[in-house]
Amino acid sequence: MSDPQPGRRRRTRLYALTDGRTAASRHGLTMDTMITAAADADARGSLPTEWQEILAMCPSPDGRAVAEIAARMQMLLTPMTVLLGELLDRGLIRHRPPLDASETSQVHLLMKIRDSLARL
Repeated sequence: MSDPQPGRRRRTRLYALTDGRTAASRHGLTMDTMITAAADADARGSLPTEWQEILAMCPSPDGRAVAEIAARMQMLLTPMTVLLGELLDRGLIRHRPPLDASETSQVHLLMKIRDSLARL
């Protein structure tokens, strides 16, 4: 059977990536939680493609926000939090709560965020 949309790869179904888990993570991931990869490059080769993509876009020390990962993967936010919860449970990523208000009042940080959003 031919692919109805040539040039697009087939995505693995979410339930296959999360071993059937459909509930959001117990870790309380929010759209502005920062995610960084914990797995080294050697360990990534045996992982599903979607997991490899997430780990590649979240290098340490900066990482990316959950919302940005979801946007780049063209996935809705809730399924992305389920997927990230699975990665977190397996020790493949680390998460950090969003910055406090006192940390976001720094002009250079706000400019960095602006520049990152403009690249999207």
